[in-house]
Amino acid sequence: MKRILIGIILGAMLLAFAGCGTQDEKASPSSAQSFATIEDDMGRSVVLEKKPERIVVTSASFLEPLHEVGGDVVGRPDSKTQMPDFAKDKASVGKVYQIDVEKVLACEPDLVIVNKGMNEKLVDTLEASGIKTIVVESKSYEDVKHMVQMFATVTGEKDQGDALIKRMDGKIDAILEKLPKEKHRVAILHSTNQGLTVQLDGSIAGSTAKMLGWENVAAGETPLAKNPDAAPYSLETLVEKNPEIIFVTSMGKIEEIKANMEQTIAENPAWQTLPAVQKKQLYYLPQDLFLLSPGIHYPEAVEYMAKLVYPEVFR
Repeated sequence: MKRILIGIILGAMLLAFAGCGTQDEKASPSSAQSFATIEDDMGRSVVLEKKPERIVVTSASFLEPLHEVGGDVVGRPDSKTQMPDFAKDKASVGKVYQIDVEKVLACEPDLVIVNKGMNEKLVDTLEASGIKTIVVESKSYEDVKHMVQMFATVTGEKDQGDALIKRMDGKIDAILEKLPKEKHRVAILHSTNQGLTVQLDGSIAGSTAKMLGWENVAAGETPLAKNPDAAPYSLETLVEKNPEIIFVTSMGKIEEIKANMEQTIAENPAWQTLPAVQKKQLYYLPQDLFLLSPGIHYPEAVEYMAKLVYPEVFR
């Protein structure tokens, strides 16, 4: 009887362990089943349980790179200058500086790609509604390459992402190979209705100049409290730094910006002491490539800036 009793107990224990093993085996695959994990530009690990099918973007500069790696959107912000044909009929979610959360939610997205530095405040609201978000920065060229990698992960088309980055790298390398190996000291000014600021290396224009191997005379200056990519402007400091080339960025038409700058220069004799002014090496940069993120058009931004300084190389 003791042997029979022991056998019954052992049998029950084995069945119990077998049952637990079956439950673990059933649980582990489901817990491991996810489409992708993305490290976004806020340092978050975002797990996508499935491939997103309804994507909303809060920056028009995200449209082309996403499209290049096989992605599509159901919603996008308004843009007069960065709207590709394939996105014109998509639902608007407002202006890039004033994204309308209700319009975003009306798109019934399963993923919203958020522009860092502009729309992070949307993240908590969207996540609270059960909508996944990834936060993306696209100022520097390295930012753009990381963006392409993230988007390729979202679409499941890693090879397309790698190929796109390789094409961009190739174009930029070809531009750099054409240029004389000269160092230039440059200043980058940003003109607004409120006055001038100085662009630092973290800005799009600053990043582009750095890629060209040029020295930004404002590098290391204390940034503005509300803009880490800009510093206060001072003509006295600019004269002291003595840049040989000056670039000017501004929202609006280059002709109007140029007229305003020429008036500013004419009204203050100190400007006339700058080598950049004396040698007529003061250049104006278009907003599409140097204030709005150029995205996958970064090679065009590099070529544009290089052409201003070395027009003979690109004839």
